[in-house]
Amino acid sequence: MNIGSLGKNIRKYRLQNNISQEKLAELVDVSPNYIGMLERSDKIPALKTFIKLSEALGVTPDMLLLDVIKEKIEIRNTSILNRMDELPEREQERIYAVIDTLLEHAEKD
Repeated sequence: MNIGSLGKNIRKYRLQNNISQEKLAELVDVSPNYIGMLERSDKIPALKTFIKLSEALGVTPDMLLLDVIKEKIEIRNTSILNRMDELPEREQERIYAVIDTLLEHAEKD
């Protein structure tokens, strides 16, 4: 997990909202020093603090986690492809056929 992205996103949305570390700390009920540690990725917030952060910044939790989530999916995809490479070509084609079928019937956003 690339927790550094979380800290960068906290800082990005704090600055976009023109909120100082001190003000954000007050809104979240933590110290300004703690906000700095979060932004530098020295700390990972507890769930309760994470929710307060997203509310104070006016963003959804997934917006704060966006790059963290993307990286996890990329790692999982790479792992699956590595496992598939070990299979015979015939089995790989069967798996791709199943994936194609699932994609054809997947809900589009």
